[in-house]
Amino acid sequence: MLVSGEKPKPLKAEAPPPGLRSDVAVSLRMLVLIRWVAVIGQAATLIVVRYVLGFALPLSAALGVVAVSALLNVVAWITNRAGARLGNREAAIYLAFDMLQLGVLLFLTGGLQNPFAMLMLAPVTVSATILTRRTVAGLSALTVAAITVLAVAHLPLPAPPNAVIAPAPIYVLGMWMALVSSSLFITGYNWSVAEEARRMRDAYAATQLALAREQRVAAVGALAAAAAHQLGSPLATIAVVAKELVRELPKDSPFAEDAQLLLSQSERCRTILAELSHAREGEAMPFNRMPFSAIVQSAGEAHHRAGVRVVYGTGAGRDPVGGAVAEPVVPRGPEILHGLGNLIGNAIEFARHEVSVTTSWSEDTAAVDIVDDGPGFPPPMLARVGEPYISARADDGAHMGLGIFIAQSLLERTGARLSFGNVADGGAHVVVEWRRTQLEGDEQQLETATTAMVVAAK
Repeated sequence: MLVSGEKPKPLKAEAPPPGLRSDVAVSLRMLVLIRWVAVIGQAATLIVVRYVLGFALPLSAALGVVAVSALLNVVAWITNRAGARLGNREAAIYLAFDMLQLGVLLFLTGGLQNPFAMLMLAPVTVSATILTRRTVAGLSALTVAAITVLAVAHLPLPAPPNAVIAPAPIYVLGMWMALVSSSLFITGYNWSVAEEARRMRDAYAATQLALAREQRVAAVGALAAAAAHQLGSPLATIAVVAKELVRELPKDSPFAEDAQLLLSQSERCRTILAELSHAREGEAMPFNRMPFSAIVQSAGEAHHRAGVRVVYGTGAGRDPVGGAVAEPVVPRGPEILHGLGNLIGNAIEFARHEVSVTTSWSEDTAAVDIVDDGPGFPPPMLARVGEPYISARADDGAHMGLGIFIAQSLLERTGARLSFGNVADGGAHVVVEWRRTQLEGDEQQLETATTAMVVAAK
């Protein structure tokens, strides 16, 4: 059994919770295009109703409302460059105007009796896919208010000459109920789906950043080893020359002290290069193959907390007939190191006194069992463990619920399967399992990855 040493805890990047984002950026080009489609459709409909169907309606006023929308579109296009992006507030104002403009147009053409009243849902539906929750809620309330006003106040519905179309009040009430409920349901549904997509995008971006950080660290180590190897030969020559100078120069020579200093500094350089070229105690150079248990312990070494002991152990490695099975020797890859490190660090954060990390293997598989003596996963969250932004410490702004998600994403890239549960006497239990062939990898793939990392570091 080995107990983890005390090492500095790595820093964690912080970001604002997803529900409080203020970095909404909406393309002005998209909003202008949507408004042009609405303007063309509204103008064409008014002209067809008046001149093709012959229905009476306040055409001048209605076309004036459409013209205002077109004019604002032209102004927006001229005063802003085509690629401009709007913040949350500006985009909300654009969509609120579109909704009110359509409301005025419906007021002139029959209110909720007009079959085109369903278009009142368009602006708020668009807002649900691009704006924040608070803004969408505000636009939804404005839409419901406009629909309510149109239900009781509007001009007559356009009709053929000498005819009056007046739907029964129960029809208008039904339209109001349908539009209000559709506005709330469609908006809520669209916002939920869009927000989930944004959360997954942000979570995967965080995963990529974590992996990139690990790869940079590994690349720097590989580059240091390569530099040490290249500098070894010239430094050895310098050391030989320095020794010859010390031996040949008389003790009373004015250069004797300088030669001795040159020799001592060359020896110091050799010591430094030796530390770069060889693994330090308990460590291995990046991309070297290591025993499976050593990889697991290396992943958890950076994580510690006062009062919590981390115990590393190995299970029996045996084949089905009882013979011993050799321990897997696997590449020291950043995905495994960061993924297991996150899981072990998470267990340490919740543990009361001890965390047990056990590695085991057989001819076909290799696994890591991580068990802590903390409160375990809350039952309501257990089924969702591994999803982004799921955390028992959601009230703490420093914890975003991305640790397990990042760990699972990285480990699954190596072929691992993860399972989460609670032990009977309290505490969380996480199992990470690989097929042995996937974990051990291929020598050629390892050499290719090493070369790529060194080139990236340069």
